[in-house]
Amino acid sequence: MSQRQIIQVFEQYQKSRMQFVQTISDLAARPQNIEILHNAGVMSLLRPLLLDVVPGVQHTAALALGRLADSSNSLAEAVVKENILPDVVQSVTSHNRFQKKAAAFVLRAVSKHSPELSQAVVDCGGVDALVQCLMEFDPGVKEAAAWSLGCTARHNATLSQTVVNAGAVPLLVLCLLEPEMALKRIAASTLSDICKHTPELAHAVVDAGAIPHLAQLILSRDTKLKRQVFSALSQIAKHSADLSEMVAEVGVFPAAMTCLKDPDEYVRKNVTTLMREMAKQTAELSQLVVNCGGLGAVIDYLNDCSGSLRLPGIMMLGYVASHSESLAMAVILSKGVSQLAVCLSEEPEDHIKAATVWSIGQIGQHTPDHAKAVATANLLPKILKLYTDASSSEDLQAKSKKALKSILQKCTHLPALEPLLYDAPSKILKHVMCQFSKVLPHDSKARRLFVTSGGLKKVQEIQAEPGSVLQEHINAINSCFPEEIVRYHSPGYSEVLLERLENYQPT
Repeated sequence: MSQRQIIQVFEQYQKSRMQFVQTISDLAARPQNIEILHNAGVMSLLRPLLLDVVPGVQHTAALALGRLADSSNSLAEAVVKENILPDVVQSVTSHNRFQKKAAAFVLRAVSKHSPELSQAVVDCGGVDALVQCLMEFDPGVKEAAAWSLGCTARHNATLSQTVVNAGAVPLLVLCLLEPEMALKRIAASTLSDICKHTPELAHAVVDAGAIPHLAQLILSRDTKLKRQVFSALSQIAKHSADLSEMVAEVGVFPAAMTCLKDPDEYVRKNVTTLMREMAKQTAELSQLVVNCGGLGAVIDYLNDCSGSLRLPGIMMLGYVASHSESLAMAVILSKGVSQLAVCLSEEPEDHIKAATVWSIGQIGQHTPDHAKAVATANLLPKILKLYTDASSSEDLQAKSKKALKSILQKCTHLPALEPLLYDAPSKILKHVMCQFSKVLPHDSKARRLFVTSGGLKKVQEIQAEPGSVLQEHINAINSCFPEEIVRYHSPGYSEVLLERLENYQPT
């Protein structure tokens, strides 16, 4: 065989390998082919090609493996069981940027599925190799590495700490300064995934100087970047008052308020989430949000969205109101109660209703004026219905009961309480009766209205156990009226009168 023929054989072999991996890569891009490829044993065929002498074959083999692993948890587990990960990690250290990106894609495709698979990536040195990629000049390599690290960090605090210990955070912060928008997005997203788990991890991100750089990106024109920036700031702020104050100190507000008018619903949701996380920490931070016009902006936001997008805004109003009477009154004056009433009537999901009921309870728990604002919005019967409805979730029933109790203990607006006499179970009724027993002794007009509206008659119909708290409240209410009026409205009294009439003999 001549030298030329030998060269042709090698060229044909190289061409066949390239054609094979390219075909497998194309087939793996279609979900309907995945199971067939796996059953054909394609994993073991691709593994040696990861270390092929031809860079194009290496890159395409890694791309095919990544597509297979990305498609399902079982195929990602197969990559681990076939002991392919060490070869992939070796590819990450390659000098070829295309090979680095493809190998980082494989690691991301494996680690995204579960903590166990992410741990397998860690155990084979994948995180350290990816952190080295963050030092590369090529922005595409940095992006692929940051994305893969984010998929590892998002699972739990232990894996996030591994990413931090590998030195990723300062490099991710530097990625925020790069001109490439895609790299900025992935860096912000990965920082968010790292700091969401514990205060310590959030402090690691803050100590690397992330907050000022994130804050500078708030007014970016890129929608996807703004989503990730507000998500990262929210994950930092949620852990403690100190971290929330650090976010506030860089001037996030009132600049963030403009983003509540952003066309993108998820930007608006993440801004509202940031406000919620800060408002829940202290009264001072809640006041900061209020002073920046946050209440009106969030109430407008609630009016313009629906479903789960409403949840952070609903809870933000509750957190603000929970801190003090003045902040709760600010929510009322901003028409927050009427907007929460709209949310309660429109939203079908129990967890959103539960959050709404909780926020209403935080508003009405402070003083009679606060309770009256809730009561006059006709919210007490609605909350009572949610409490007594057997189809309501346990959480919704528990929050409804607690909200009713806290509002009723402050409510002295009797016209709003009277409808509850007819529908409330004994556990709630005793709180309603308690308020009547407090107000009626000191208000003659209320006593007259209570009689003419039928309230006193209803009280006489209530069956209470002798010596119970409910019976004590009934006795206290009855003592506010002349005995003959109480007797007149008691059940069966009309029959007594008729019997006396029949037995009466005129003189």
